This record gives sequence, structure tokens and C-alpha cells, in this order.
Amino acid sequence: MFHRLPPWSLVLTAAVSIQFGAAVGATLFDELGPAGVSLLRLGLAAPILLLVWRPDPRAHSKGDLQLAAVFGLVLGAMNLFFYLALDRIPLGIAVTIEFAGPLAVAVFGSRRRADLGFAALAALGIVLLASADAGGKGPLDPLGLFYIAIAAACWAAYILLAQRAGQRFTGGRGLALASAVAVLVPLGPGIAQGGSDLVHPGYLLAGLAVALMSSVIPYSLETESLRRIPASVFGVLMSLEPAIAALAGFAILGQGLGLRECVAIACVVAASIGVTRGSQADAPPPIDG
Repeated sequence: MFHRLPPWSLVLTAAVSIQFGAAVGATLFDELGPAGVSLLRLGLAAPILLLVWRPDPRAHSKGDLQLAAVFGLVLGAMNLFFYLALDRIPLGIAVTIEFAGPLAVAVFGSRRRADLGFAALAALGIVLLASADAGGKGPLDPLGLFYIAIAAACWAAYILLAQRAGQRFTGGRGLALASAVAVLVPLGPGIAQGGSDLVHPGYLLAGLAVALMSSVIPYSLETESLRRIPASVFGVLMSLEPAIAALAGFAILGQGLGLRECVAIACVVAASIGVTRGSQADAPPPIDG
């Protein structure tokens, strides 16, 4: 289906899909709450991924299934805390700070001195964002910053677990099993916030759009692109996500950013590109948020 398209277009389309999906999800916060949206997204994405990949738990050892379970808990936490943060801070800023997770994994796994400089550049960008005034609307919400820091840590753990899962499961079967477990993380708070509105046909349809845009479509595009381009090129293209997130936040949520925030995002993007181009790692950062 995608083989006639250039691989770089698949990666960029996946990035746009993820970030605009996050922005669409944020429009449902007033009705369902961030935890409710997280539950809806994971709850609708999981059966689709299970249907597409059809994993067979009986074909794997107890250790493999335990890995998938931990993988799923981290995936669920990453998604929940990302939405909790997005309810309090702009999308572009949230995604940029969350990028500290994969950057940390790349830097700690590198032996290049230059990567320490890129890490310092990224740290500068994140400090600028953390002390920014969100486009003139006042200081960023401290709890929102705390939530996105947890999401960044979960993203780092997700990458390490995804690498291990990729060695034990074929295709997306590990992620499909993990997605079934991930639903459990926002289940309680999601029901508490969303209540009976979670089964409203209109919100279910919107939630399905978020699940497709944020999980199913980008994962399919990224899987196909990784068959055709080096991981380093993939990582460079993925590094554009903070900028794409800022664009999505402006276009859908009306979240403008000042010069300081734009410079900070540019610092993180440049650092991510620098680390990625110098890295010899085989596995790029997987799906965020």
C-alpha cells in the first residue's frame, strides 16, 4: 500500500499524524478529562492492533509475556501522563520537554564527546521552556511540568523495553500485547473523569480518530519506513516532532509561542538531530505520547 511512496514522506506523515492526533485529543479534555481521553485512545487502539497483528500468547514464554506486561504498563503511564501534562501546558512545549527521554537514552548509550555538547544544548532548550511564560500567558504550570517529566522518563523506559520486545516478538506483536495491558493504567482515573460520556457515540467516534491518528496509522507508517531507510535517517526526521507539535498546537488549539519558546524548541530539535546523526544505534526512538 505504501511501497510507492518515498520513505521520508512516511516518517513525516507519521509525525504529523501523531501530533495532530494529540491536538485533537486535547479538544476533548473539557468533556472527558485528560485521563478519559487517554483511556479512550488506548482502549480503541488496542483491539485494532490486536486484530492487525494477531499475537498468540501461547507461542511465547512466561518471561516474554512478563516483558510485554511491563512494556504495556510503561506505555499506558507514558500516554496518561502526557495527556495530564497537555491539559496544563502547550503541546509544542510538552513534546519538546518529553524528548528529553529519548535524548537521554541516546546520549547515555553513546561514547562520542560531541553528544555531551548536544545534551547540554538540549538541556538549555528545556530550561528555557521550563522558565518560559507560554506565549505571554504567565509561567508554565509546575504540575504540568512534573507530569511531562514523568512522561519523558516513561518514554526512555519505553525505548529500552521496545528494543528488548523487538528481539522476542515479530512485527508489532509485542506492541499489540502491550497495548492490551496499557489500557489498565488510565482505566480508573479515565472512568472517574469521563463517566458515561466515554460511551457517547460522538465521543467514541472522536476517540477512534485519536486512536488511529496517534497509534495505529503512525505505527504502520513507521514500521514500513524502517524497512527502507537507515535508522539514523529515521531518527533525524523524527527529531522534527517538537516543531510539528508546536504547529499542531497553534493550528488546532490556538497555542501561540513566543520567540523564547521557539528558540528553545529549535535547540532541542538541533540537539536531537546532532545526537541521531552521530549515533550508530539500530533502533530509533519509537512512538511518543
